[in-house]
Amino acid sequence: MTTADAPVLAGIHHLKLPVTDLARSLEWYRSRLGYQVQVEFVEQGTLMGCGLAHPAGGPDLALRLDPDRARAAAGFDYFAIGVPDKAAMEALARKLDGLGQSHAGVHRASLGWILPEVLDPDGHAETAEQREREEARR
Repeated sequence: MTTADAPVLAGIHHLKLPVTDLARSLEWYRSRLGYQVQVEFVEQGTLMGCGLAHPAGGPDLALRLDPDRARAAAGFDYFAIGVPDKAAMEALARKLDGLGQSHAGVHRASLGWILPEVLDPDGHAETAEQREREEARR
């Protein structure tokens, strides 16, 4: 396939994570990263998931009650959340510290800065990354 033949895409619509406890995970994503509920998915009278939005530009995120998949994927890093610069990364690290959330600290990475080993309640690794522009590294 050539570039001209490639379909037109518009980024990532949303990310979906399986969770073992919807209320616990929802509170984690609200308190640590600032996500807000936009829609709830109720199936046969049971809340099975929710769609979350971020008020400051983060990707849309869906949480889906699926304990078996959540346990099987513990430790896997589904995605890395973009952070605009080192100062914002350090502010996020301080916020996590204040909440007692463990992480590996802000480190220089090959293409910018990284805040690794932030684990949600199901053990999914939510890494924050900041990528420097090519010209800024010269």
